[in-house]
Amino acid sequence: MKFFKCFSLVFIVTFHSYSQEFEKGKVSLAELQEKHHPKDTAAVAAILFEIGKVDFEYSQDNGFTMVTDVTTRIKIYKKAGYDWANKKISYNINSNPKESVYFSDAATYNLVNGKIEKTKLKSDGTFDEKVNKYWSTKKITMPNVKEGSVIEYTYKIKSPRLSELSDWSFQTSIPVNYSEFKTYVPEYFIYKPNMKGYLMPKVKVEQSRKSISYSYREALGRDQVVNGSSTQEKLEFNETRTTYFANDVPALKEESFVNNIKNYISSVSHELSSIHYPNQPYKNYSTNWESVAKAIYDYEDFGPELNKTGYFEDEIKALIAPLNSPEEKIAAIFTYVKNNVKWNGFLGYYCEQGVRTAFKNKTGNVGDINLMLTAMLRFAGIEANPVLVSTRDNGIALFPSRTAFDYVIVAIENPNGLVLLDATEANSMPNILPTRDLNWMGRLIRKDGSSSEVDLMPKVLSNDAVTMSYTVDPTGKVTGKMQRQLTHYNAMLFRNRVNGENQDAYLEKLENENGKIEIEDYKRVNEKELNAPLGEIFSFTGSNLCEVIQDKIYINPLLFYTYKENPFKQETREYPIDYSYPFSDRYAINIQIPEGYVVESVPAPVNMVMQDDLGGFKFLTNVAGNTIQLSVQHQIKVPIVSSDYYEMLKEYYQKIIEKQNEKIVLKKA
Repeated sequence: MKFFKCFSLVFIVTFHSYSQEFEKGKVSLAELQEKHHPKDTAAVAAILFEIGKVDFEYSQDNGFTMVTDVTTRIKIYKKAGYDWANKKISYNINSNPKESVYFSDAATYNLVNGKIEKTKLKSDGTFDEKVNKYWSTKKITMPNVKEGSVIEYTYKIKSPRLSELSDWSFQTSIPVNYSEFKTYVPEYFIYKPNMKGYLMPKVKVEQSRKSISYSYREALGRDQVVNGSSTQEKLEFNETRTTYFANDVPALKEESFVNNIKNYISSVSHELSSIHYPNQPYKNYSTNWESVAKAIYDYEDFGPELNKTGYFEDEIKALIAPLNSPEEKIAAIFTYVKNNVKWNGFLGYYCEQGVRTAFKNKTGNVGDINLMLTAMLRFAGIEANPVLVSTRDNGIALFPSRTAFDYVIVAIENPNGLVLLDATEANSMPNILPTRDLNWMGRLIRKDGSSSEVDLMPKVLSNDAVTMSYTVDPTGKVTGKMQRQLTHYNAMLFRNRVNGENQDAYLEKLENENGKIEIEDYKRVNEKELNAPLGEIFSFTGSNLCEVIQDKIYINPLLFYTYKENPFKQETREYPIDYSYPFSDRYAINIQIPEGYVVESVPAPVNMVMQDDLGGFKFLTNVAGNTIQLSVQHQIKVPIVSSDYYEMLKEYYQKIIEKQNEKIVLKKA
């Protein structure tokens, strides 16, 4: 960088779009008159164009600064698309100098009495929100948005952080008519592009010869005193101009059982591989997961925090004194942290306050809590280490980078494998993590700096077992008792859902969601005993659960547990089916036939096993006297199913729905 301290430079660039030209601020009558998207009539909005450019500026004081300019024009078709009139940009405030974000030329265009009306964004539509000590968010809310509006805005990001260029997405949940991203990179920087998604943009690369004029003062003597006179010099160098562009990109439509749809959109990111300034040694920044993990461990708000123990020693000594086995100590310390230090809702693998302050204040971010837990377990003689995680909202960590992670949990290594812990959630258990953590792979970091990949996805089936007995009277009224037992993730999610909820409100919702039944004698079993299966028991009556037509009664045997529609509706699916965890749903049902009726027909038994034993469905029936017995089981044995199985899975669910909706038919004897 010393070389560049001797001059000032100005980049002169021109804008050119390879496929089409767009003039900022010139919204057309045709764009405003358009009632729906020509290729996706269901679209609530569409990006008419989005054009971005990354360039590099230089100043004597701050060196190189990366400048990202983006202009976006969006058409709003329906009220459901109003959210597209809001935009937020996250930026780092921990760098020196800080990153900065500026919005400009933001306006909403409407067609009023055949004329184009422009409403500019005012200052009261711009918001700046500090997220934590590292990040802030700049937001805008566009004015006067209606069905048919066109909005347009430009924003600029200035950043001294050169390790990564701004990410660019060519695809989103609405159609994109045109997307273009340019990078203008001086030859001193080498960036490695990382592409993801199923639609690849076109790429064009050009080399441009650039020249820089700068003032140079020669240093004289051993003390390098700068001579008072200066000369004007010129430096020529190559600049690589890369253009990525895509036309008519369809919306990536979300469906059931998806992790984070952003994992699968067509996009490009760039990682800094090397820097080579004139007359300076070559610096290699190519990285791998091991070096990323080590760099994070050495970070002042990470590894050093694990070595702080003085603030908790007395409490933990007293806690584990009467305990003998490692399992008892782990359980006691884990419960202690969950009960005494509450999560403040902020993510981060680093400590926000520091473990001492978080312990004192009894609250902290993810890093504060789980690094504290790691330190306490180590103090108790447990082999515990932090595991870096990218949450579902952050996306899958595909490429080595410190920003690939946004979370940390704890791993205990023992001969039987890893035990994973996350103390941010009261109802979590060993190897039962909050679902935000279940994002493919994490990376465990040991004290010696070594690291290894950790599979975060659950292996054990979470059960939902229902035992139900009910009678049907000649009017079709159903009266019965139900007992339900939940384990592992099913139990944790249920506890989370009902935590703090008024029981009367819960029962009202339960009644309405299940055919307007009336519930009595409701109780829960083991609601607070996390190590035990959670149960709920109640009696119910329902008048809308069967059909009586003349002298016949038609019963849907699973009543309110019947699947109503196929969760898979698309013709094809390009991204995996993500269930989060494997599960088994089981139903044991006894139906009492009313006096004077006999069974005319029951659904035929079926036993379906999915390809490669990914799961299966059983539906068995037995008629014994005036009782009908059903045994129904649906299992998904893996947490993630490849999209290659989509057609098979879609057909599998369709057969389940058809079978579950077959009626038991009773007729008068």
